[in-house]
Amino acid sequence: MKDWKYILKYLFRFKRELFFSISLIILETVFELIIPFLMKDIIDEGIHNQNMQQILLSGGLIIGCAIISLITGHFYAKYNAKLVTNFSYTLRKEVYQKIQEYSFSNLDHFQTSSLVTRITNDVTIMQNTLVGGIRPLCRAPLMLCMGIGLSFAMAPKLAWIFIAFVPILAFILFLIIRKTAPKYSSLQTNIDELNQVVRENVSAIRTVKSYVREDFENAKFHNANHKVMTTTKNTFKIAQLNQPSFQLTMYSVTVMILGFGTLLVHNHELQVGSLSALLSYILQIINSLMLISNVFLLINRSFASSKRLREILTEEPSITSPFSALKQINAGEIEFKNVSFKYKETSEEYVLKDINLKIASGESIGILGGTGSAKSTLVSLILRLYDTTEGEVLLNGENVKKYDLKVLRDNVAIVLQNNVLFSGTIKENLLWGDPNATPEDILRVCEIACAQEFLDRLPNGLDYDLGQGGVNVSGGQKQRLCIARALLKKPHVIIFDDSTSACDMETERNILRGIRSLNGVTNIIIGQRITSVMEADKIIILENGKIENIGSHEELLKSSAIYQELYQEQLGGVESCHQ
Repeated sequence: MKDWKYILKYLFRFKRELFFSISLIILETVFELIIPFLMKDIIDEGIHNQNMQQILLSGGLIIGCAIISLITGHFYAKYNAKLVTNFSYTLRKEVYQKIQEYSFSNLDHFQTSSLVTRITNDVTIMQNTLVGGIRPLCRAPLMLCMGIGLSFAMAPKLAWIFIAFVPILAFILFLIIRKTAPKYSSLQTNIDELNQVVRENVSAIRTVKSYVREDFENAKFHNANHKVMTTTKNTFKIAQLNQPSFQLTMYSVTVMILGFGTLLVHNHELQVGSLSALLSYILQIINSLMLISNVFLLINRSFASSKRLREILTEEPSITSPFSALKQINAGEIEFKNVSFKYKETSEEYVLKDINLKIASGESIGILGGTGSAKSTLVSLILRLYDTTEGEVLLNGENVKKYDLKVLRDNVAIVLQNNVLFSGTIKENLLWGDPNATPEDILRVCEIACAQEFLDRLPNGLDYDLGQGGVNVSGGQKQRLCIARALLKKPHVIIFDDSTSACDMETERNILRGIRSLNGVTNIIIGQRITSVMEADKIIILENGKIENIGSHEELLKSSAIYQELYQEQLGGVESCHQ
């Protein structure tokens, strides 16, 4: 319940719409409840006494009440639509913005498919709960209190029959909610799993087809889809008992009131009009209770969604800008002081252990190491994609934690191992680096990244449409565009995480030489090929999260067994490859 209340606080941001919605529901309900009372006068005073004046007067009042009820219902729908759409819009926006604030360690807590489900399906469930819930929740208590009060005023001997059935209805509803509550949580988890299967299949469709694994993927989808179907069927099978239970109760109450009421009318203890009005009230009350029972089922389902949404909204970003953060970076000097790192505090093993390293501003650094040696993790600490577990990373003599995150990441560019381009044109993607870049700036970085040579061959050049995820260009072209985008930031530090692996050796050499020619820009190159790093000022050899050796190409050929082995494997000792 606390999760549900937490999410509903977003509803109270729109107090005007909420106030008018509730007020209009109350007015509509009051005028509806007056109608049976006026109908009683038509039967008892008008028809029974043949009093046409009473019939016309009460009939006119009934028409007036019906018109007012219609008008208030119309305006309620208008304000309720504004209220609910504003609520869902704001909630979805807040959830999305919160995700944008997350660091990598926060994102490790959630699957991507789960985040998508929460921001779409779970918000929609909350929206549907309000659409179907506000009206019955406001009408039913008012109708119940006024209806019971008027029933006792007209026929106290019959009103007790309805009162006796209320606990039965409450008990039935309690049993249904108790059975369905855990199933709704399972249903949302199953939807997460289904989204995960679909997302993996669509994003890796080329791999699926190249390995002829369509049947396997279809089977995975069938299993996930079947889980959703089975859980939904089992949940709704119980939830659907609600309506017939209430209808059975309603008809039982109606039969009992008609039976006892007929006896009272026959004994002249009750008038026909009062019996008719009483039946109207009883039917209105039970219908309202039936609606509110459906609302409780909606709320019951929304509990699971509200819990999942609150988990996102209350997750505190593990990496934030400090108070009075430094907002200026003038150079790219980097130092690692006694740095150790592990992804989780509970982990026993450190990914990086006791790293001590100093990189001068404008220096070119190469990093080599086997798979799992934590090369990418090391450079991620510079721009605070993760924070150190022990020790500190300094940029220009200041701990990176003292800098404003936006300033830090604007001045430290990284081209990741997995290159990501977005739907749109080449120019639109490059402008991620600098939205205010001039055509001359774009041309300059494209030349450094060796992208100009294929841009001239593409239709429309910079206005060429890349398609979803950059599918309209090759892997090597994608890498070069990502490098150009990073250079457009004009950073003081630029990091290449195996970012030229899809380029031929000649293109890679030209790109790296262009990068090293940038004055005052510290460049860090993570590579698998010795040719990627051999011209760097210093080369760092990482082994199992520790620095095994540091030196120039010539120095490491003499002092590092790992480097010598890599050199022999890749180049066969042919020094001409260094030319």
